[in-house]
Amino acid sequence: MDDRFDRRELLLHLGDMLQAVHLVTSSCSPDDLIGELATQQESLHDVEILRMVVPTMTVAEFAARTASAFRRWPAALLETELDRNALVSTVENDLFEGNPDGRNAYVAHVRKRVAWFGNSLPKTGSHAGKKPALAAPVEPGAAEPSAGATLHTEQAAPKVKTTWPWPRRNSQS
Repeated sequence: MDDRFDRRELLLHLGDMLQAVHLVTSSCSPDDLIGELATQQESLHDVEILRMVVPTMTVAEFAARTASAFRRWPAALLETELDRNALVSTVENDLFEGNPDGRNAYVAHVRKRVAWFGNSLPKTGSHAGKKPALAAPVEPGAAEPSAGATLHTEQAAPKVKTTWPWPRRNSQS
């Protein structure tokens, strides 16, 4: 599957989210409410995410939750296999917990650029109890290594990049 354009759009979206955090934290008090800022400060009218989160969220809470929601995206977007569910679930769990309407608005917003974003989520409700899984899925029948073996293997084996974004030799991409 060639998903490089979706990955690019998601990286651009990540940049937009960082910009939103920067705009809010640099011009507002940590105790200011996001809902009030989104409607009262003209410089923030175009920051759509501010109208999607719970309006009683403070600037400090918005910054912390946004950082938590997107902290794994850069590494996840560089993985060979894109874990679509994990990208969505980290945002849902960290930024939209208990806010299904905001989550649905956010998913619809991102789907304008990435058609599959949030397809696996139900239309309403929240997955608040689920933890995001950014690890690669285990193949059926494969034995899970012990924690010590995994750590030793990860330290000993060099990570060789042979696929996206590094094309294989003699490829046409």
